[in-house]
Amino acid sequence: MKKLITGLAAVLAFGFYGSVNSAKSIEIEVAYPYSGLFDVTFQAIMPEFEKAHPDIQVKFRATYENYEDATATIFRESTSGNLPDVTMQGLNRQAPLVDKGIAKSLEPFIAKEAAFEKDGYHSAMLSLSTFGGEVYGLPFSVSTPVGYYNMDLLAEAGVDSIPTNWDEVIAACNKLEAAGKGTLYFGWNITGNWFHQALMHTQNVPMVKDGAVNMGGDAGLATLEQMKSIMSGCNMPNYSIADGQAAFNAGTIGMMFWSTSSLGSVNAAKADFVLKTAPFPGMAGVNNGTPARLPAGGNAAMLVSTSDDPARVDAAWTFLKFITSGIGAALVAETTGYVPPNKAANDLLGDFYSQNPNKLTAVEQLPLLADWFAYPGENGLAVTQVIYDYTEEIATGDADDMADLQEEMMEEINDLM
Repeated sequence: MKKLITGLAAVLAFGFYGSVNSAKSIEIEVAYPYSGLFDVTFQAIMPEFEKAHPDIQVKFRATYENYEDATATIFRESTSGNLPDVTMQGLNRQAPLVDKGIAKSLEPFIAKEAAFEKDGYHSAMLSLSTFGGEVYGLPFSVSTPVGYYNMDLLAEAGVDSIPTNWDEVIAACNKLEAAGKGTLYFGWNITGNWFHQALMHTQNVPMVKDGAVNMGGDAGLATLEQMKSIMSGCNMPNYSIADGQAAFNAGTIGMMFWSTSSLGSVNAAKADFVLKTAPFPGMAGVNNGTPARLPAGGNAAMLVSTSDDPARVDAAWTFLKFITSGIGAALVAETTGYVPPNKAANDLLGDFYSQNPNKLTAVEQLPLLADWFAYPGENGLAVTQVIYDYTEEIATGDADDMADLQEEMMEEINDLM
């Protein structure tokens, strides 16, 4: 396979990328989240983009800390009249930008592209950025939740097969503890209540229904009880995201449940142990012990430029299209653990997945893709925080009765909505 990463030695600065071109060059501004994940990706993409479009200067703004920060920042910039030209937003945060008229429909730009083929994108992925029958974003990176396993620690503890459901995960934890090993990091604190939505989708129940948060019923209670059984059954410390990932990378815990997006960084940082990924476990007794569906994580590139210069807007579209094209999508796959949203990337990747089977896990879960919901209304971000806060009570052991916790949590959510 021909390696596409040609610019990893380049320095990605939050200013102009590359050298200053002629006076006819056009400047656009771009903002994206998670520098720890995507800096290396843009270091690879930008030399390719500059070769193809030397007349476009790209200025990167400071990276968003996470998807909630990305949305909050765009809202502030919209109010102050200081929007970038292109923004990368979580798949679950696109709808608010569309509803408020911040994001531009891409249909007029697509219509002018003689060679543009919507079929180049996996239909399930493109639909994640379609609202009212129009495309408002092009998927840049798509992920699913997966299991990461330290096969050396599991073998030392006598665990001879990768767990397929959460009961088996807890049983593996018991063996790890009995062998004096660390157990797991279960990423309940990932952005956008993603693991709550994963456990709801596992039961084939959406997180949002009829414009309301849908965690007040039996599936919501089962989600909370499953989280409690995992965290208490495995004696999991209340890890921060950084500490949980550091513990796994150091080889001191046997399992980690997280987004496939971090596979590239885990491979780069982990200690000397055999790493395997496997599908996200199901809930025992539900859908034959396998998830019915899973939320699509990741982000999309959206055009939010307020420039009245048609040349600048066209340049922003050119950049947006390039980074989500076959070349851009292939580089995302190579530098991270995300799934390419564009089928054209497959030709460029060649035998990449046969050589990188841990990255194939997410690809094999694509048929399960479902919506990653944003909570409706002005207080959507506040609802995200409420669910986070109540779940942290489970992680710290401060909450024992999940029915009581569910009732209190839903009362607060309903007040906000």
